[in-house]
Amino acid sequence: MGTVTTPPDEQARSIFDDLGYSLAGDGAEFSATRDWKEIRVRAVTDDVDEATHDGGYRCFVTWADQAPALERELERLDPPCEWAVLGVEEDGDYEVARAPPAE
Repeated sequence: MGTVTTPPDEQARSIFDDLGYSLAGDGAEFSATRDWKEIRVRAVTDDVDEATHDGGYRCFVTWADQAPALERELERLDPPCEWAVLGVEEDGDYEVARAPPAE
């Protein structure tokens, strides 16, 4: 999936904190909880296979230029969870590259 760089975990944390989620956990994977919904958030730049085996809600955060490749990889894996992809820029701007279907 392109050049491997440091995962954008600081940007991921900032985005979910700004959206009013409570965060738990350290590193590139953490949980974000608001109201009744818990989302497992993972900042990635390459392998996502081991992170897709559990159900629930997942959000994969990567650099904006890597978001299309990550989305294709997740579609190929067809994980048993509701998932989204956020593509972020170093300055903190982000775009939802793929969101789960509306409930």
